[in-house]
Amino acid sequence: MPVPVKPACWILVPAALAGLLGCAVGPDFHRPQPPEASGYAQAEATVAASGPGGAAQRFSAGADLPRQWWSLFHSEPLDRMVRRGLENSPTLAQARARLVQAQEELKAQAGADRYPAVDASLAATRQKIDLAALGETSVPNPGPFTLYNASVSVSYTLDLFGGNRRALEGLAAKVDYQRFELEAARQTLAGNIVLGAIRQGSLQAQAATLAALQTAQERQLAITGARFQAGGVSALDVQNQALLLEQTRAMLPPLVKQRAQIDHQLAVYGGQGPGDGRNEALDLATLHLPETLPQSLPSALARQRPDIRAAEALLHQASAAVGVATANLYPQITLSGSLGSERTSAGDLTSGFNIWSLGGNLVQPLFHGGALRARKRSALAAYDEAAAGYRQSVLQGFQEVADSLSALDADARTLAARAAVTDHARAASGIAGQQYRLGGISELALLDAQRQRLQAELNQITAQADRYADTAALFQALGGGWWQ
Repeated sequence: MPVPVKPACWILVPAALAGLLGCAVGPDFHRPQPPEASGYAQAEATVAASGPGGAAQRFSAGADLPRQWWSLFHSEPLDRMVRRGLENSPTLAQARARLVQAQEELKAQAGADRYPAVDASLAATRQKIDLAALGETSVPNPGPFTLYNASVSVSYTLDLFGGNRRALEGLAAKVDYQRFELEAARQTLAGNIVLGAIRQGSLQAQAATLAALQTAQERQLAITGARFQAGGVSALDVQNQALLLEQTRAMLPPLVKQRAQIDHQLAVYGGQGPGDGRNEALDLATLHLPETLPQSLPSALARQRPDIRAAEALLHQASAAVGVATANLYPQITLSGSLGSERTSAGDLTSGFNIWSLGGNLVQPLFHGGALRARKRSALAAYDEAAAGYRQSVLQGFQEVADSLSALDADARTLAARAAVTDHARAASGIAGQQYRLGGISELALLDAQRQRLQAELNQITAQADRYADTAALFQALGGGWWQ
């Protein structure tokens, strides 16, 4: 997408005022228009399910998302994990340092461009003059002498066509970019900690359920083995029971592995070594599922997501670079002057000024092998690239919100179905317990009912964790409330 460029400015004022009154070539940056999309296609509320994390969630366009959005889960252990990460993360320390670096670069360039450069110098030079080399033979050559010089020099390059102003504009956009990158890093870190903690709690609950399931199956295998010894069942029944037990045992090591990895990851997020992490395990059952979820319009989302704002800052920086490349095609005027004292005795330097100079220098590029115009075309192409990158960031943001909304609806339906299975399994297990106490069924039948209940609870745990995780993903996709 080509960028319109202002026509060259004519110098209408004296050179001394041209730096103040000159116009800036290149495009004036305008914030991109908000997208035309009006919303996302999803139901007004999700379905409800029984048990923890089963409340119906309602989407509200007017709801506010707090800056500390993780507090909506009402978990103090989770809050502590996030606080520790935000305080100690090396990733955030890097982002903060990059922001400070960009701010100082802007200050340095602003000082160099807006104000004249003033330098003081003090020099001493030992010299010997050969008058004969200058054509003077009638006067004897003087002996070696020392020349002392003390002077103050001033120079200033007039910003006739706004190249310096565009350069400062680009550096200011870079500061904005680093500021939004810092906020994006903060939101990403908080989201990763929340998702990791939810995963940690899910793995812990799954491991506990699997341990109970393994105990029940071990008892079933013992009973089946005893019945086989008594001739009551076949060897196939024993092998089938042993197969179920070994399948359950095989599920535990991967859970232990994943739990260790999550623990190490959470420790690193908190600025600790993997072996130094002291994060307490999150109890999934204690989490509160937020029931009112904010739903930003696409036009608002473009102003709320820090990654989109960072892409906008890159677009602004690329726009300013076009102005700089354009200004380099036009003349540059530099004014300079100096005032000083030059003596053969250091003690006489303060007796008065005896040297001065005042000058001006105009440079008009004539031929650089096409380099300057090629750089301008390169800047225009970079602007087009940044514009495409901005559009991609906006579309990516819309997709993440839409994906999260769809996931929440699917998660609610999945949890409702699995909760219903768990309810039936628990009811069946309760009936089996009563029948066993009355002598109506064997212990093996009771254990089988308990096994089915535990398997149903295991599936329900994963569905609960998915719902919590996708709720956190929606908060993050909406920008994380950093603007609050």
